[in-house]
Amino acid sequence: MIYLMQERLVPVVCPFCGFGCRLYIKAYDGVPVGVEYMAIPGSVNEGKLCPKGAAAADFLRHVDRLRKPLKRVGEKGEGKFKEISWSEAINEIVTRLKEIKKQYGPDAVGFLASARVTNEENYLMQKLARLFGTNNIDHCARLCHAPTVVGLLKAVGAGAQTSPYEDILKTNVIFVIGYNPAESHPVVMRYILKAKDRGAKLIVADPRRTRTAWFADIFLQFKPGTDVALLNAMAHVIIRDGLYDKEFVSRRVVGFEELANVLRKYTPEYAEKITGVPASLIEEAARTFATAGKGVIMWAMGLTQHTTGTDNVAAIANLGLLCGYVGREGCGFFPMRGQNNVQGACDMGCLSSILPGYRRVTDAEKRKEVASLWGVEDLPPEPGLTVVEMMHAATEGKLKAMYIMGENPVISDPNTNHVREALKKLDFLVVQDIFLTDTAMYADIVLPAAAWAEKEGSFTASERRVQWTFKVCDPPGEAKPDWLILTEIGKALELPGWRTYSSPEDILREINAVVPQYRGITPERLKKQLEGIYWPCPSEDHPGTRRLHEERFPTPDGKARFIPVEYKPPAELPDEEYPLILTTYRIVGHYHSLTMTGRIPSLTKRWPEAYVEINPRDAERYGIKDGDRIVVITRRGQYECRAKVTTAVPPGVVGAPWHWGANVLTNDALDPEAKIPEFKVCACKIVKKE
Repeated sequence: MIYLMQERLVPVVCPFCGFGCRLYIKAYDGVPVGVEYMAIPGSVNEGKLCPKGAAAADFLRHVDRLRKPLKRVGEKGEGKFKEISWSEAINEIVTRLKEIKKQYGPDAVGFLASARVTNEENYLMQKLARLFGTNNIDHCARLCHAPTVVGLLKAVGAGAQTSPYEDILKTNVIFVIGYNPAESHPVVMRYILKAKDRGAKLIVADPRRTRTAWFADIFLQFKPGTDVALLNAMAHVIIRDGLYDKEFVSRRVVGFEELANVLRKYTPEYAEKITGVPASLIEEAARTFATAGKGVIMWAMGLTQHTTGTDNVAAIANLGLLCGYVGREGCGFFPMRGQNNVQGACDMGCLSSILPGYRRVTDAEKRKEVASLWGVEDLPPEPGLTVVEMMHAATEGKLKAMYIMGENPVISDPNTNHVREALKKLDFLVVQDIFLTDTAMYADIVLPAAAWAEKEGSFTASERRVQWTFKVCDPPGEAKPDWLILTEIGKALELPGWRTYSSPEDILREINAVVPQYRGITPERLKKQLEGIYWPCPSEDHPGTRRLHEERFPTPDGKARFIPVEYKPPAELPDEEYPLILTTYRIVGHYHSLTMTGRIPSLTKRWPEAYVEINPRDAERYGIKDGDRIVVITRRGQYECRAKVTTAVPPGVVGAPWHWGANVLTNDALDPEAKIPEFKVCACKIVKKE
């Protein structure tokens, strides 16, 4: 008897960055065997993939995958567990959470959603938290684009990317600040290079001479943490020389006089003393940007991960609004998302102060609107704890339990030693993931979840493009999709207003009713339109809004606002004991905490180990040669790695990819508005390993 294997090509959304690449996974008899290079019509990546995307299927059947629920039997952090049944696991979770709620109240429990799971699953997690009685719900946007959400909401009324990627190809100038698309989003870099081929100018501002900076027409290498001074100086030149769009500003923006008054002192010469960027170069960048006629501004973690992150975003918004570079073809604000569904997780309300559809929890009318749709009288009215605040509350004994889905805060959060201490102090910790992560080592119960290709649902890319990803194969062992696990947990908790959901499609239909921006993005449409649908999409016959703010801004008066901000130094600066500045970044070959890419041989072979960049002058000063083992030390911890001597960083600055655990060093001081930690600047010293 001859048995013929059945081959299938399944369209999915890449599980890594927020660009939203479409790809096909090839499967034989339900077993994934790799990525097929074929362009899906209308897809943003046109069949192109980065090294991570090309290997996206390679960890799905890894031997380390979680296959059964686990219960801790040793001390927290030791990683000793025994297998238990799903019924035992759910009973343990529900019993412990109910006990803690009864004794300490619902705010003694914190929930973390995930930018790596679907919209439907994130929606359920935040709904579960709020019906449980708390707004202690957060996710990794707090660690990346929380200042973007807060800053853009204040400036233009919506905390999202304003334009589709195709506008990059139609622009005349691209300003990239605190962002390295050549490594973080390589397929985006193709758009930038195509735009340059058509004559667009590229301005790059970054403390490191990145791979993106290699292609810059103007490179502004500024001191870490001085973003506002640089941006204010550029805006100063534009106003001083009358280069701003006077018609746009007078008709569509308020607050010009207040902005001009604050910017008066930010001359290029004044900014040079703060930033280290020559005044003449600031002048050139400002004129090039303002006179282009059409401009795009792109930023990421280098701009947002500061105690002044919200101010940084306000300053970049001021610059774009001055030139009228929003709401028009070839223009726009592009906050580049680092994870494939960080935009969707925000849209779904996985933030401590925001309900689904960006309704504030403090707005009684909006809050009760959601409550009514969920079948309850009201929801918690006060903002909850953010992820970093949860860790502090745990060490203080105020937070007693956490439920973490698809997040790995032991690696991704700042001040790792403090995070470990916090998780140890919790009375109860549930971790729901695909591998036994560094965070799961501290869990009381570990739940095995299905990975991205083992379930269906929708993801939302940076450009607000919502796409459906299809199931390729079954999850290993007894692992289940996150949405199904949460459905069972919510039912067992007997939460008021909780429904028993039958499918991701069932959940998305509820999202259609609850989230105004998603009203017309139905599962039926998404499954037919593989290229996706942009939100806002108010009805099923609406094509989706590709470009925001064309006629008016979503503010009470329809106008944007200039938000004047002053330069403030970072929370921690170098001194005699810690004379260097440490900054962190991503590299092209790995993704976040290495949970997935660290288990892909083709990537670990090419990008095998941790390193820290150090300028040749500093290397000579400390007697360090390229390849030496060194120890980087901050007030929070120590980090051993290899030295990479390079002029990519200036003297006095060292740079570390954070994937291997460099956050043991970073500062957990917070932006007062967005509550994001200051990953990008802290004082350090380096010692050669003997």
